Amino acid sequence: MNKRDVVLDLLNPSRKPAYTPAAFFLHFDPIYHGGQAAVDKHLEYFHYTDMDFVKIQYERSFPRLPEIQRPEDWLKMPFYELDFYEEQLKVVEGLVKAAKPEALVVLTLYSPFMCANQTAGEQVVSEHIRQDPEKVKAGLQVITDSLMGFVKACIRLGLDGFYTSTQGGEAGRLGDSALFQECVRPYDLALMDEINNSCIFNILHVCDYHLPYRDLDQFVNYPGQVVSAGLELTGGKTTPKDVARLFDRPFFGGLDRLGVIARGSQSEVKQAVEQVLKQAPGRFILGADCTVPSDTSWDNLKLAISIAHGYQSW
Repeated sequence: MNKRDVVLDLLNPSRKPAYTPAAFFLHFDPIYHGGQAAVDKHLEYFHYTDMDFVKIQYERSFPRLPEIQRPEDWLKMPFYELDFYEEQLKVVEGLVKAAKPEALVVLTLYSPFMCANQTAGEQVVSEHIRQDPEKVKAGLQVITDSLMGFVKACIRLGLDGFYTSTQGGEAGRLGDSALFQECVRPYDLALMDEINNSCIFNILHVCDYHLPYRDLDQFVNYPGQVVSAGLELTGGKTTPKDVARLFDRPFFGGLDRLGVIARGSQSEVKQAVEQVLKQAPGRFILGADCTVPSDTSWDNLKLAISIAHGYQSW
């Protein structure tokens, strides 16, 4: 049994994984963002930490377009062809060839809303959506169409799935209004539905990098075989068991990306991981609530993963 089998067994209610899988993600130095250097660094990290699937960091941001000043400027949003994603596709191809026989290979995918924020800035995008959502939706559709081409190219290369990240539904952002349902959700789902129909292992990541959520209910029918979400909500902290029960799927996470795993001693990491595992749902992947800081000790991550591998929750 290899790592592919262990993680896929987690998705099958009739099977019990051989151990509790685990994975953590971090961004590498820019010199490892493309080409063979990126492939080699991902493999080095994967093998050193002994994590249970390969997660490719997405390092191709949409260019900033300062000319987008008014809502009507979104009508001129450029369409990025596949050559825009060429370096990232090379990394996908290299890692699929190198690691797929041993482990599932997944890639981060930022949502169209998140790519719009890269294009014009968070405040500008939110203001434009509130002023004239129809104009902004035209730009979001162009972004979605571009990302769809990239997604389909990754699938053709043999990628097993995506770590699909959504934002915009946080409390105090667009999540408290119908604008999230109109201007974010449809474009999220256009990509996620395509991914879910074509890939065997997708992680829905409800990203709280900017702001917390009031609750996670609005994402329950988002696709993905596994759910990842921060546990700090505006009304208090939820638990991995509560999230797994709400979404009726395995939960991935449990640790604060900026907490002990990033800054603690090995003894503190051991204590924190054991506490999370004791309270975890039966079908669970140990990880952090988002990408850990780049300077996080690989030894801390390796230790956390090894503890998970020695723990059975059923």
